[in-house]
Amino acid sequence: MIQIPCFNEEGTLAETLACLPRKVEGFDTVEWLVINDGSTDRTVAVAKECGVDHIVDFPVNRGLAKAFVAGINRALEEGADVIVNTDADNQYNADDIPLLVAPIIERRAQLVVGSRPIRSIEHFSPIKKVLQRLGSWVVRFTSGASVVDAPSGFRAISREASMRLNIFDSYTYTLESIIQAGRSGVSIISVPIRVNGETRPSRLVRSIPRYVMRSSLSIIRSMFVYRPGQTFLMLGLIPLAIGLFFSARWLLFFFQDSTRTHVPSLIFAAVMLIAALLCWLCALLGEINGINRKLLEDIQYQMRRERLGDGSTEQADTYAG
Repeated sequence: MIQIPCFNEEGTLAETLACLPRKVEGFDTVEWLVINDGSTDRTVAVAKECGVDHIVDFPVNRGLAKAFVAGINRALEEGADVIVNTDADNQYNADDIPLLVAPIIERRAQLVVGSRPIRSIEHFSPIKKVLQRLGSWVVRFTSGASVVDAPSGFRAISREASMRLNIFDSYTYTLESIIQAGRSGVSIISVPIRVNGETRPSRLVRSIPRYVMRSSLSIIRSMFVYRPGQTFLMLGLIPLAIGLFFSARWLLFFFQDSTRTHVPSLIFAAVMLIAALLCWLCALLGEINGINRKLLEDIQYQMRRERLGDGSTEQADTYAG
């Protein structure tokens, strides 16, 4: 299943669909799915005219992340063994779809992210290129997965990994999905892919500062959810260092000048040490909650598997065993 989240894409959707394959080696059938995210133009009509097999139609705009998740759920219900996600603006070269799905068929990965040639993309500003590399590094650190281009929306995901997927961010799915998958034990790799020329300005990155802020919040939220122990432990080091510094300062002043008590320094040091202790308690509670989260994810996965099954075609046995 090749899915395309759309919001007012009547101008580019037909070109994007024309480039999509109807046959991919290793699969019996290739179907197309369009998620209409509350479009007010002819997006749905264009999709039908171009022979799209499945359409999820939102009455109002719910955001890219919601559209992505809705597409995954619909693809699973239709029995998809592998789901490929691409953009409606045709920025990704559809001829590279076989490269995306190959690691899944060969059982080398469950989630494959297409890595764009960021340095050679002309319509990317120098600031955006730096931010792309920085964001990918942060996601690699947080998820533990070796992903070169984390914000890339050109990706393939196996049926099993799709049933383990949970997205809580309402802004974008790209970063959180990798972090969540990596922390859940899903095997992830990157493959180099090609891109086409710019057909329209990005609707997700309307403003660099806004995109940085929203993406940063998504990463920070994911760190607290999926790596609470390490995150709170590292946060606790900051007040600990400050508390130890002012404790040493108080001791130095106390022995040098016994006529003054320097109570403010002592109180501030105590407050910082207590703050460090509270962070470490949060780390402990976060790890305990993390165990419960993993148990709930396993229960959710089993329920989805019982409801949706392992796959509808014999191709599932090729890579799922």
